[in-house]
Parts: sequence; structure tokens; C-alpha cells
Amino acid sequence: MMIILASLLLLLSHLLAGSVHAIYDPLSVPNNKYGIHVADPNDISKVKELVNSSQGDWGYVTLVIPDNERKIDVWQPVFSRMKRDHLIPIVRLATHVEGSVWAKPSLSDVNVWTSFLNALPWPIKNRYVILFNEPNHAKEWGGEISPNEYADVLITYSQALKQASEDFFILPAGLDASAPNGKDTMDEELFLRWMLAQQPGLIDAIDGWTSHSYPNPGFSGSPYAKGRGTLRTFEWELGLLANLGIQKNLPVFITETGWAHSRLSPDQVSEYLTIAANTVWNQPQIAAVTPFLFNYQDSLFSMFSWLHLVTREPYSFYRSYQQIAKVRGEPETYPSEDYLALLAHPLNL
Repeated sequence: MMIILASLLLLLSHLLAGSVHAIYDPLSVPNNKYGIHVADPNDISKVKELVNSSQGDWGYVTLVIPDNERKIDVWQPVFSRMKRDHLIPIVRLATHVEGSVWAKPSLSDVNVWTSFLNALPWPIKNRYVILFNEPNHAKEWGGEISPNEYADVLITYSQALKQASEDFFILPAGLDASAPNGKDTMDEELFLRWMLAQQPGLIDAIDGWTSHSYPNPGFSGSPYAKGRGTLRTFEWELGLLANLGIQKNLPVFITETGWAHSRLSPDQVSEYLTIAANTVWNQPQIAAVTPFLFNYQDSLFSMFSWLHLVTREPYSFYRSYQQIAKVRGEPETYPSEDYLALLAHPLNL
């Protein structure tokens, strides 16, 4: 038994030593930027026909993993399915709800997150991880707003993940660009300035930019509008970063966007999606667009759901999104299923 174990460990060490561990620019290869944001992992098996339609392949899926759902036996089959279906996960870390707010992420929890994420069978070499969500909202940060604390979390988690594997592609939390200064929210520009004052080297900890480019006001704005609070919020954000002296080239991941069909008709949303695909989302710096939200069977986000309540039949704009011309993506993948299995489960040898 000991001889067999030693041989397997030696094989693993050779595989690891012979592989290239480093993120790559997703825009350096053919890339299907289109995807969707999913609330329920059970829905992931249903989105291939949406994001890999019209000649597309290897589209994106943004999904959320709360800290009370870090279970390898739950997420392993999900990631294996995504590999079979040629879907690229963008994983947003989350904590858990305490009362009416999301608990603050803990620095002491970083090793648990790292071990969990490093054990998943990632479908491609780039392991896209978003470090939490909209910390310029008090409800997303334990009822407080603390750009200093978020900067520390971002640095600490990035370092731990990259120490475990250089394949982790770190993305900051998307911020609410339309949030005003007040007791419950902080202006995005002020939040970023405060973060950079706390951690001047913060930009070195991230590999891309996460944007929540919603068409405001009221999630019903024109697809032709420009500037902050529009579909082109990401352009305003990149301009802000440049004004703050940041020159790093950051691929953009628009992980939340879309129109509320409670304010616009589904046919209007169809028209706007088509316009966006032919104009705004054609920008060369965009790596992924995952509109919010594929399916939500509750009133909280039903106005964003692409499937009807109860019947779960798709709205008309689902078909319009399917018909958008897409690219046959060619992301870098691991050499073999055997290597992927060893990489994901080295402790099970």
C-alpha cells in the first residue's frame, strides 16, 4: 500500500511540475463573452442552450457560493457538468445572512475558502473568483461601510488563493455605481479612493475588473446612454481608475446588468439586448457579460428573471439573447481529465 501511495504521489508531483501554472488573458484567445448570472446551481444544466447558442461555445456562468454551502460533494458534480457543457464559471464568494444583512467576510476564514476552492475541478485553467459583493452597501458588509476592511480582505484573499494556485484569476467585488453617499451606501469613487489610500498596491492583487453596469435609472435606461449609471458604467470605472493613476490593463467582467421587465415590456428588453450586443458589449476590453438573472422564483428578483414565475417558461428576450451571434471560445484547459482529477483530489490518492 505504501509503495502504491508513494508512486501516486510521485506521479502527481511530476504532473504538477510539468504543467504551466499561471493565468492567461481571456482576450488573448477566441472568447465567447456571453453568459448569464445563475442563482440556483440546479439551473446551470439548463443554460448551455442559451449562452452557447448561435455557433457559440464556452460561454460564462456567474454563480454565488455562500460560506454555509462550501460542500465539495455538492459543487464537484456542478463543476464537472460545466466542463462537459463547456461553461466557464465565475464564482462570487458570499458569506451568510445575519438578521437583515450579510455578515462581514472574516480574514480568519481565508484558509477554509482557499482549501475549498482549490479542491474544485475547475473546467478551464483560469479560475475566476470574485471576492464578495458591493461592499459600498452597508447591508453587504455586516451593516457597516468600511473600504479599509474590504481592501484588507481583498489583499489577504488574493494572496492566499494565488499561493495555493497561480491559476486563480482574482476579481474585486462589483460596486454599485449609482449608490449615493449616506448612512447605508457610499459613492463608488470615494470608496475606491479610500481603498487605494489604505492599500496603495491594491491593484496588483487583482487580474480583471468586475462591473455592475446596470441601465439606470430604475433598471430601465436607454442602451444608448453613456456614463456612470448606464450600460457603459464600466467605461466610467476604467476612466476613474486611470485618473487615479492605475495603468494596468484589466479585462472587464460585467457580471450584473440587465433591464427590469416590470418597468419595460419583454419585447423592449429584447430590443435593448440586441442593441447592447451590437454596440456597448462589442468593446474589446470586455471578457464576459452575464446578465442578472436566469431564473428567480420569488418576488424579490422576479422582475429580472428570464423565466416566468411558476411556469418557468422563457420570456421573449431569452430567444433574442440566443440569437445574438457568438464566438466559439477556445479557453486554455488542463491537459487531461486524469490531471484534472488529481489536481482536484490530491488528498484522495
